[in-house]
Amino acid sequence: MTKLLRRAALATLIVPMTLGLAACGSKDGDTGAGNGGPIATVAPPAGQQWSDVVSVTPEDGYRMGNPDAPLKLVEYASLTCPHCAHFSEQAGAKLRDHYVASGVVSYELRNQVHDGLDLTLAMLVRCGTPESYTALSEQVWANLTGIVKGVQDNSDKVQAAMKLTDQTARYKAIADAAGLTDFFAARGISRDQAQACLAKPGFAEGIVTRSDNQSQELGVDGTPTFFLNGRKLEEQSWDKLEPVLQNAGAR
Repeated sequence: MTKLLRRAALATLIVPMTLGLAACGSKDGDTGAGNGGPIATVAPPAGQQWSDVVSVTPEDGYRMGNPDAPLKLVEYASLTCPHCAHFSEQAGAKLRDHYVASGVVSYELRNQVHDGLDLTLAMLVRCGTPESYTALSEQVWANLTGIVKGVQDNSDKVQAAMKLTDQTARYKAIADAAGLTDFFAARGISRDQAQACLAKPGFAEGIVTRSDNQSQELGVDGTPTFFLNGRKLEEQSWDKLEPVLQNAGAR
């Protein structure tokens, strides 16, 4: 993991042409959670829903929902991970519209960077407002097969972009070669906005450093990995994770 993440910080990033990432896997286990009584719902601020309340945490995660929620769910995810894409498909709407909406659960999404494509995507989902981060991430996962096919179809251009030594130009070139500039333009991030965002000094390095450091400190060795109120969970799929939330008092 450490070598893989540090490799992402180098000028000669190589994008894997398949989704068979060693750090992306499924290892569901027993929940180990005790039964708890239901926690009362918490009303959102006037005129808002809890899903409208988004803040960037000190860990550079994007937390949706009640910042004082009694149940704080954190997900470490890779934007190129098919298991993360499956979780997003299965859990996204219910997690947002039921559990986060109740004010009982907050949901924070943090990136674990696996490769050069992943890093470029992690930058692009941050190019809008904090409120758009989760929705853009969900759009990436919903279209992951097509995104990867676009990279495969233009692999020579993508590889050449990865090798650019000028960081101001590198990530803009990757996004263009992989078709990501057009993908995000269709979802509200204009070409000029994306290009300026990708050229920000230290932007890519900061994401990689936080991904690397947090993965080592917290023992995040695969994606998706979840924490509930600071406790690392074994569950990686929605059908196993939802009972953990319910046993903890979310109804």
